[in-house]
Amino acid sequence: MCPASPAPGPRPRRTGRPRSADADRAILAATRQALVELGWGGLTLGDVAARAGVAKTTLYRRWAGKNELVVDALAALFDEQLHLPDRGSLRADIQGVVLRFAGLLDRPEMRTALMAVVAEAGTDEALRTRIRQALVDRQKHLVLAGRERAQRRGEMPRDVGGPDPARDDLIFDVVAGAVVHRMMVSSGPVDRDWADRLARLLVEGLAAGC
Repeated sequence: MCPASPAPGPRPRRTGRPRSADADRAILAATRQALVELGWGGLTLGDVAARAGVAKTTLYRRWAGKNELVVDALAALFDEQLHLPDRGSLRADIQGVVLRFAGLLDRPEMRTALMAVVAEAGTDEALRTRIRQALVDRQKHLVLAGRERAQRRGEMPRDVGGPDPARDDLIFDVVAGAVVHRMMVSSGPVDRDWADRLARLLVEGLAAGC
């Protein structure tokens, strides 16, 4: 007979301190503050660490560099501020989220950082992936929530053949792209009238089953 196998020993404990949510929040807030005061070119990880009251090594354990840190700082702001309250109709819901998104883009730290990281991402595939995952994919739930709500109201036809992710991506791209282009390229205002006209245009297409 083979000798009995020894009883498994205790699992080794993970070394190092657990990641602190409070420290993460302080670092991301300090990053946004530094962007407003110093701009993209003046922001350094050392300055962010000092503002957040953490060691510089704490930042390097979490983020590979400034680009990734700034993307995550913006993503946290989107998560906190971009919501889709029920305003009673699909048109009003779209208008509301467009105005809220425009308000975020009008913040100094958002304008400074978004243009910079998009420019950097032109030659950095890893950064493009991070932007897509942190800023784009995490906000697509707004499209799903708005569509499901409109279907319950009878404003949009029910899905035939199951979900259509490509359509949802297109809706998101149209809304986000229109607002970003309006504010950062053509420098036009995103006011209540413009938001309502965009919402009306989208509702007419969505109601037709596009």
